[in-house]
Amino acid sequence: MENSEQQSDAAQRFDPLPASSMPTDFSISLDDYRKGGTEMFLEGRKESKRLHPMRGFEDTYTDIVDYIVRITHRIWEQKDIGYIYDTYSHDCRVWDDVGLQYGRDKIVADTVHTNNAIPDIRLVADEVIWAGDEIRGFHTSHRTMILGTNTGYSRFGGPTGKPIRLFCIANCVSRDNEIYLEHVQYDTAGMLKQLGLDPVVCAKQLIARREDGPFAPNFMACEPDRTHGQNKPPIKNIPDVIEDIEEFVHASFHTIWNRRNLSVLDQIYSPSIVYEGATGRVFRGIGQIKSFILSMLAMFPNMALTVDDLYWMGNPREGFLVAIRWGAVGAHRGNGPYGQPSGKEVHLWGITQWHIKDNKIQKEWTIFNEFGIIMQIMG
Repeated sequence: MENSEQQSDAAQRFDPLPASSMPTDFSISLDDYRKGGTEMFLEGRKESKRLHPMRGFEDTYTDIVDYIVRITHRIWEQKDIGYIYDTYSHDCRVWDDVGLQYGRDKIVADTVHTNNAIPDIRLVADEVIWAGDEIRGFHTSHRTMILGTNTGYSRFGGPTGKPIRLFCIANCVSRDNEIYLEHVQYDTAGMLKQLGLDPVVCAKQLIARREDGPFAPNFMACEPDRTHGQNKPPIKNIPDVIEDIEEFVHASFHTIWNRRNLSVLDQIYSPSIVYEGATGRVFRGIGQIKSFILSMLAMFPNMALTVDDLYWMGNPREGFLVAIRWGAVGAHRGNGPYGQPSGKEVHLWGITQWHIKDNKIQKEWTIFNEFGIIMQIMG
């Protein structure tokens, strides 16, 4: 185990992974849980052996997917909330859809709060994309379905008795059995709507109580920039045959969001694309995705977007699962669901997962800080 000084340095640093750290197949994946079912999950594959080196991790875990899925189950469903003390560093940083949560004591308190509001909460693993190793750290993008009923009090008020069903994505970096950096999107706006609450009203209430924020202007490790001076956004060619995932992702995001060239959607997406997004958005087909992107660009006409973290698993024959964390900045100058244009500069951040097969994106999951956007506009 690293000493406290080394661990603190790790929490301050974020090192993108080289391409050599990406798994080239799905031999270590969530498929084992899908095959084994609940019984294998609860037993924890006690008789299984390590599938890859995991220096410093508890012996019970066979691989990094096993670690992520089982600690989530133990903390949230078995209610061993104190296990956070063993699986998060003391100075961990967790960025969610409203800002920075610092230190594991804050994470414990927030987890107690959510479990109190939704005592029967379940977090069902839907996918885990991973990369890295025991030296650089394991990077995991964990998509879960959150199920439960609001029968307890929360910061948004008293029990509503209403059920929730939504997904979240948590991107974690872990080493020596501890998560020291996490970016998680809970889709708070979507949850509030399912509870029959108005996200705008809730945002104003939190701002009045000053429970969240202020939003750090340097939220991301980079500062998105579309152009320099009077220059126009550069052209990045998107390959028709995907041999370099990093090139494909950066070129696609830049061309769509910074060049405003939506014609490339027909090149990168399958005609039968299915998109699942924040606040219950489900799009089928390229046309609906195109309309959504146009609506975002209309509200934030000077938006600049940058890919901040990227890793993947797979190969051209079997396909790829890709995890993309991105950030954007734009002024709220257009009409849309966030009210009349306020002119305020807003920081957007999100996580996207792609399933790529036959050189096309077959399915997309994207969740972003919609509730955080509302709070920034209303604040």
